[in-house]
Amino acid sequence: MGVSAINKLQDNKDALEVAALDYSKSGRKEALDRLLDAGKGLVNYYAKQYSGGRIIEDLVQSGYEGLIKAAKRYDPTRQVKFSTFASHYIMGEIRHEISREAKYDRTDWIIKIQVRVRNAEDQLRQEYGREPSLSEIANAVNIQEQGVAQAMLAGRVPLDDIDISSIKSIYHESFQLPIEDRILVRQAIEKLSKIQRQVVYLIFYRDLNQTQVADELGINQRRVSRILHQALGKISSLYHG
Repeated sequence: MGVSAINKLQDNKDALEVAALDYSKSGRKEALDRLLDAGKGLVNYYAKQYSGGRIIEDLVQSGYEGLIKAAKRYDPTRQVKFSTFASHYIMGEIRHEISREAKYDRTDWIIKIQVRVRNAEDQLRQEYGREPSLSEIANAVNIQEQGVAQAMLAGRVPLDDIDISSIKSIYHESFQLPIEDRILVRQAIEKLSKIQRQVVYLIFYRDLNQTQVADELGINQRRVSRILHQALGKISSLYHG
């Protein structure tokens, strides 16, 4: 970022602080309009951070809703910068929008799980010459038995009756975090070392167990376990801040 860009960013922040102070004193629409204009950069910044391929205009709109909420609740006597105060509201509204979007992704996700279970059933039936047990299917798709049972209900009962929380990986806890949490986890993963990222990817995204990961990377299982433990500890500390 060049000097001129940095100066412009600082000018925008200064203008935002002045506009917030003015609006908190007067409550006038003109002051709010100036605040919204001055806060454009802050809203766009967080919308881009959370976009992840989504329609950014929807996130920007939610960001502005957060900015307005912050403006109405800001108390300058508490000696907190408005930009800091507003950031929490902007991110909060953007996360709410992402959560709303996630509800529409629910159907596709359940269908994908159902397809995995059906494919595993067919493969195991051919391999064993009989109907596979629930535990055999669970091991094949790396989903706990209760989750397999829920996935098998898909198509027979309303989707709202499916207990998504029970569909969990055998090796680790639920791999279907809320979208906003997945964003934070992804950002944390980017800070891992190359080998840590590889192990996390193979276990959580390829559904391999530690022995399979060891074979894939040409290292022993004990080292995989140690790397995974270190990676999860780092992700946890970065995620929880």
